[in-house]
Amino acid sequence: MSDDSDPRPSPTPAPAPQRREHLWTAGQRFSLLLILGALLVVIIVLYALNPSYVSNPQPDEPQRAHELADRIDPNTADEQTLSALPLLGEKRAKMVVDYRDHFHALKPDEVVFQKPEDLMRIRGIGVNTVDQLRPYLIFPTTQPATTRGRGEP
Repeated sequence: MSDDSDPRPSPTPAPAPQRREHLWTAGQRFSLLLILGALLVVIIVLYALNPSYVSNPQPDEPQRAHELADRIDPNTADEQTLSALPLLGEKRAKMVVDYRDHFHALKPDEVVFQKPEDLMRIRGIGVNTVDQLRPYLIFPTTQPATTRGRGEP
């Protein structure tokens, strides 16, 4: 009998392992590493030239507080003027004015806010907020109140 009559199929040869190609060529990889290295050097130099320093503890008076032309009296200032204060915003400024108007309706001859801590009677204003606002405020017991916020000369 000859080998041609064998009904079994002949085994197929196993495929040769395929060589995996890199996504980028060696030159492209080198260029990418060079660009990333240069970017890292630039970031380090910028950081070294512009260091940020935050003192601990924080100073009692903000760095530019002496530049204020005048301070704001919460007893006379309008909503727009109060909303310009840090951490106050429009919503709390409206709450300050509403509280002040309500207080004046009940006790028209009394001053509503005599010291910064009096602002803590308003919901949402706490110790930290008062500490941040302190350099920007003035009260009748310390100096005359500013009326520029009300549109008066």
